[in-house]
Formats: sequence, C-alpha cells, structure tokens
Amino acid sequence: MTCQPTNVPPVEELDVSAIRERYKQERLRRLRPEGGNQYVRTETGFAEAYEADPHTPMTAREPISEDLDVAILGGGFSGIMAGVHLRNAGVNTFRHIEHAGDFGGVWYWNRYPGIQCDNDAYCYLPLLEETGWMPSKKFADGYEIQGHCVRIATQYGLYENALFHTLVRSLKWDEAIQRWHIETNRGDDIRARFVIMCGGPLNKPKLPGIPGIRDFKGKLFHTARWDYDYTGGEWRDPVLSKLADKRVAIVGTGATAIQAIPYLAKYAKQVYVIQRTPSSVDERPNPPTDPDWAASLQPGWQYERQKNFHDGAVFGLKPGQADQICDIWTEINRNMAAESEQIGWPQSPEEYAERRAAMDVRVMERMRRRVESIVQDEQTAEALKPWFMFNCKRPLSNDHYYPAFNQPNVKLIDVSNTRGVERMTQNGFVHEGTEYEIDCLVCASGFEVTSDLEKRWGIRTIEGRDGLSLYDYWSDGYRTLHGTMASNFPNQFFTGYVQGGFFATTTHQFSRQGFHIAYIIKTALDRGHTSVEPSLEAQDDWVKLLRETAIDVSYLQRECPPSYFNNDGDTSKNRWYLGESYGPGWDAFEELVGSWREGEILAGMIVRDPEAVGSTA
Repeated sequence: MTCQPTNVPPVEELDVSAIRERYKQERLRRLRPEGGNQYVRTETGFAEAYEADPHTPMTAREPISEDLDVAILGGGFSGIMAGVHLRNAGVNTFRHIEHAGDFGGVWYWNRYPGIQCDNDAYCYLPLLEETGWMPSKKFADGYEIQGHCVRIATQYGLYENALFHTLVRSLKWDEAIQRWHIETNRGDDIRARFVIMCGGPLNKPKLPGIPGIRDFKGKLFHTARWDYDYTGGEWRDPVLSKLADKRVAIVGTGATAIQAIPYLAKYAKQVYVIQRTPSSVDERPNPPTDPDWAASLQPGWQYERQKNFHDGAVFGLKPGQADQICDIWTEINRNMAAESEQIGWPQSPEEYAERRAAMDVRVMERMRRRVESIVQDEQTAEALKPWFMFNCKRPLSNDHYYPAFNQPNVKLIDVSNTRGVERMTQNGFVHEGTEYEIDCLVCASGFEVTSDLEKRWGIRTIEGRDGLSLYDYWSDGYRTLHGTMASNFPNQFFTGYVQGGFFATTTHQFSRQGFHIAYIIKTALDRGHTSVEPSLEAQDDWVKLLRETAIDVSYLQRECPPSYFNNDGDTSKNRWYLGESYGPGWDAFEELVGSWREGEILAGMIVRDPEAVGSTA
C-alpha cells in the first residue's frame, strides 16, 4: 500500500508569525536559570535509582586481575555491535564490562509498563538478516528487543568473557605498560590494551530536583528501575494490581511517560500527571509483521530500509522515492515530496528551507488539533498542546495516552508557570499552594544526555597521558579524530554522538563506529603497536573541517523549550543531543572514513612500538 501524505491544514489558514511568537513565549516561561543542574544526581542519596539492579540478583565473584586486549565498557547495542565487529575482525581477547545483569543496555534496565520501540523496529533492531529473526510488529515490545540483544550476544559468543553487575570506577592510562588500568566496584584491576566506551546516550537516570524531595515518605522510583514488587504485574504482563488503592504521581511527559501513563490510569486509584512541557503524540498503528512481506524480502533489505528512513526523517525524499516507513518520523518530508510533485520541487536550499519551515508549522498544528479531538476537558486539552517546532522534542506516538485524560481518576498538573513542582512534603507535593497527597512518586525524568560528561558516564576518573582528565580536556567541547579517538588518550575509543556522521537509525550508526574501531584495533595488533592515538595536527584538522562544514542547528538551542535535546536550554554550553555531526551527511562521512581505512595505514595517528617511542604512521 502506498504511503499517503497526512491531512494538514493549508498554510494560508494559519497565522504563522503568531504561532512562532507563541513558540518563543512558551519556551521562555519554562526556562530555569540553573539549566541541567535542576536535576538531582543519583549519587546524592538516591544510589538505588542507578546502581541497584531490581531485575537480576548479583552473583558473588572474586576480584579479577588480568591483562586484556580490549575492554568494552557497556553491554547495550553500541557495546554489542563493538563486540560483533571485533569478533568478525578476528580479535577475540576482549571482555564486556557491564553494570546490568545481562546484555541490553537501556532495554535491560527499562521495563516499565507499555515499553516499546518508538520508531520502526525493522530499522532499529540490528542484524535482522544475520540472525534470521524478525520482530513481531512494527513497534516491538521492550522484552522482545532485549531478547534480540541476548540473541546477538549468544550468536557471536559475547557471553564468554562478559562481566555483569560491574561498575567502572576509574580509567587511568599507564604509560609504562601501555595499558589502561580499569578499576571497578568489584575490586577488579583489569589492564586493557584498548578500551571502547559504549555507555550509550541513555545510560544515567536523573531525578527531578524538587525542593523537599528527600522529605517525601512515600514510595519513589525512576521508570528505568520500575518496581513491580510495589505496583504489581511484571515486564511481560504489566497488570499493576497493587495500585488499586494507591495515589500515584508521575513527573514527566516524554517518551517513557506517554507509554506508562495509560497503565497507571488503568490500575491506580488516582493518577497525577505532572507536566512541564507537553510532547507531540500521534496515533500509533502497530500491526503484526506480515509473514508474506517478510518472506518476500531480498538480501540487503534492512540497510535499504534504514536508508529510506534516513531520507524520510532527515535528508529528504527524492522525486519518485516512496516512504517505506510511513509514520510520524517521516511525515514532514513525505508531505513535502507529495506537495513538490504537484507544484514543482524546490530549486534552491533557501526555497527548500522555507517550504520545510511551513510544513513544520502545518504538521504541528495537526498535532495540536488532534489533542482537541480526543481530550474532552478544554483546559486539559489546551495544556497538552505542543507549542514548538517538530525537531525540538522527540516525536511520539501512542493510541492510549490522550484518552487517559478523559478518565475521572487522571488529573493533569501543568507546572509550566512554576517551571516545575514547587516542593515535596512528607505526604505528597505542592502545586500553586495546594498539597496533593500521594502514596508513590514515579520519576519519568529522563537521563543525563547533554549534561556534563562525568554526569553522563558515571565514571569518577578518566585520565590519559600524564594524568590529563578527559573531562577537563573536553570541557569546552569535543576534540577527536573522526569522533573515534582523542589525542593524549591512547588506545581509547568513543561511540555515540560525538563528532562524526549522523544516521537516523542509531544502532546502525553505532555499528559502523564499531566496525571502524575494530579495524584500528586489528591493524594495531597485527602491526605490533602498543598504542595508537591521533596526532594533535590531525585532530585539529578534523575539528576544523567538522565545524566549517557543520549545519547550523543553534537556532534549536535558542528557540526550543528546555529538554535533554538542548541541555535544558542552557545556551552557555553549545550542546545538542546529537553531538557535532559532519555537515555533508552520512554517505559523505562513510566515504571519508572508508577512504581513510583504504589509504595510508593509520594516517594521522601516532603509534608506539615495543622498541620505539613516538613513531608516526
């Protein structure tokens, strides 16, 4: 079936200048001067919100002291794919060191009711062709995704050396032995030749810094550590039967909350939804996977689909190109393509930008009208309307979120005027002078994404050559070669959103990073190098090129409401949740690093051999 454009209002029907002014005002009334510091770090009296594992009992073991070729820090998709590519490259002496009790990363920890992938699972879940497995539906359930992590780890032998329930406390480069000392909470001293950082962007939960939060005597937990012992139910069958007599407040209305709230609404006696900034929430058709469609797929289908998603969500659809994804993520470009077929395609970047901005306003107006058509109470509906540009917050979809507000036991608490909850008491929370007594506070307050790096990674010390702190080295911005390595930090590799190509399917981007890293490690080992790192000149040249070619997204920093996308609106630090992306695009970046691998061996790298010091490849 051909994917059709959506029914958006014509631009002539809208007062675009008034809408954009409304965007500015809505942003301003949510800004807080402390930016990301408005959140509470889990180390400050709430360690159980991060360190404890409610899902798998910890197994006692003796501390490990060993030399190792490669340590992979993290067992989510980035760590899994790093292990896959090391295995494929013939590098087999490696360990995953993982905080959780199993592989899965964010999909291990997050087991809240309703959890699903919120974009196309046929794109998001890696190695579908290689494993011969297909998700059961377009937006796969969380337990199915974690099961796929286990499937990959099993198929590629990643369990053999994995250390679970192990938190890294410090990383220190030892120049004398040319290795990284890795200290953990289990008393380990692992001396790794190479270290790959695979913490993922949604690694560290954060809690709302509500005044008096430590005074609250009721139950409190973060959605990334959902407590089914308290709520009733379990991961695969979230019947929250123990909430029948409970008054529950949930802080946050982002990607997690819009999935969990319908379950709280169904089972709890009373639910207070505490919202600072609403999300845009579209419908979610989620049919089961068509077996005939799955059987018809040809080799290479997954990357072809991922490329189509990238075009539909980011780059733009070409004349005659169909939208294979057909959901909220691709709506703007799908509508623009359909319109361009009628009136002609843009003839300049300026014309394209103008049309896209207009379509953005039209799509977001459709989303606001959708709220009106579902939520019966006018005041509640008005507070739930998203007044911002499409790219300001993660686009969401759920068929049960808005209807939940029509239930008598669900009340929206709009805290935009007070920029958050005023304060907690022993018995509940205070809003606009009224105390609301509750039994449980659920924190859907997200993760450390654009905050200071030490907060995000949760590793106390990372020291390269001569004791140089990576946190200090990057305090004014990333400094890398290809987003992969940094000068003064030999044999350390980075994944995630740092300084490289951006691809709409996160897991494929992480996979390609793992492939590139595996190439460098394999090359260094084969050539007998004890260390490898970028020269300062090569690093500076890359950073200069990156910033000269970058697409300016600073307007999103200035004009979007505060969120993890833009470091909670703190413009003093130019941080965007996607890091610094290579402006010419994904294909150009892949071509660039591919040419680097095929050219002069380890070009721009300083290598060290056992007999020689400071050679340049």
